[in-house]
Amino acid sequence: MPSKEDLKRRAAEVIDSKADELTAIAKTILKNPEPGFRELKTARLVAEQFAALGMQPRSGMAVTGVRADASGTSPGPTLAILGEMDSLIVSDHPHADPDTGAAHACGHHCQIAMMLGAATALTDSGVLDHLAGRIAFMAVPAEEYIEIEYRDGLRRAGKIEFLGGKPEMVRLGEFDDVHLAMMLHTTSNPAEKLMCISNTNNGSVAKRIQFIGRASHAGGAPHLGINALNAAMMAMTAINFNRETFRDEDSIRVHPIITKGGEAVSAVPADVRMETFVRGRTIEALMDANKKVDRALKAGAMAVGAQVKIQTIPGYLPLQQNKAMAEVFRANAAVLVGEENVGYVEHRGGSTDMGDISHLMPVIHPYVGGATGLGHGANYVIEDYALAVIKGAKALAYTAIDLLGDDASVGNNIAGGQRPDMSIREYLKFMRDLASEETFKSD
Repeated sequence: MPSKEDLKRRAAEVIDSKADELTAIAKTILKNPEPGFRELKTARLVAEQFAALGMQPRSGMAVTGVRADASGTSPGPTLAILGEMDSLIVSDHPHADPDTGAAHACGHHCQIAMMLGAATALTDSGVLDHLAGRIAFMAVPAEEYIEIEYRDGLRRAGKIEFLGGKPEMVRLGEFDDVHLAMMLHTTSNPAEKLMCISNTNNGSVAKRIQFIGRASHAGGAPHLGINALNAAMMAMTAINFNRETFRDEDSIRVHPIITKGGEAVSAVPADVRMETFVRGRTIEALMDANKKVDRALKAGAMAVGAQVKIQTIPGYLPLQQNKAMAEVFRANAAVLVGEENVGYVEHRGGSTDMGDISHLMPVIHPYVGGATGLGHGANYVIEDYALAVIKGAKALAYTAIDLLGDDASVGNNIAGGQRPDMSIREYLKFMRDLASEETFKSD
């Protein structure tokens, strides 16, 4: 019976033998960026790779998601290894699609390649035959919470219910049989070193807002109009006046934009549109901030006698990671890059739909270096594929071996030792109850 270290050596040999192919896959996805729920080429590539490994991929869940399973030789927990397929829209990125502006400015192309690298190693008979339980390899769509209007159109058309890929896959039952989940994200922050353990991320809700006033000639009869742009500006001021009530430890972020400011400079604006995210470190803090933002939006409308339509769309729950799983990953990261090159981050202000999964089961969402530039920016590029893909794949594979080797004793202990914050049924109810549309009339 080979030891876990023997299995890791075998996994490393397999990944090293496929290093050029895995890097080529990452670069192919880089050259074909697709934003959320549009990842058709990427999904097709993933399905082909799964099939080549002898698995039976299932495609088309959550529009473009792909899943393939590999079973060990004895009973045990199901571990999901995830990779995100979608790109951002960053038209001035050096690898942007010239027609759509889509670009991998967050490194998701490497996520898919490292997930496939781990799949290549873990489905090898010299490894899989000595693991318990099952591994669910998932290529998930639409983690980047962008193109809200487009996604809301998909929702209204009945093609999706939730605007993020993982929540939608939860709704479809793809996590019903999963007990543990992990993924590995790229980072460009030198302070996070070559690999990084993180702890929490903000959760978020999205809001689409329409202020409705009354059009009139801006020069000849402004007194007959109701200025919806003034209502929006007053609302943003009211939001800012609430910022001193946000506690530092709650990491509240509210960042609105005006997407439509009126029809013409000669007319009092009567139709003004805004979008914003509201983010917070805990569900309680997030809900409190969301209530204050709604109050501020209504105050802006009331100040000038306008109406405001407020649509609240469930975003992502705050991320919380399992410390025992994180320690397993950290030990493997130290082997791969050296203890001194493993960093730690307590909290991140951004949001990820891995947060939703973290309320249902033990998860980890660590980071691997290899990138330079600012995340989501035009200069975010992968410079070191040997780190971002090859060592990333090994870190995932090694961690899976630790969790599912020796009859999955470690994986069973972790899965059985964390009580979920919510059942899947409770999670779906929470998300559905959060969704709302309201029209406030100030008169």
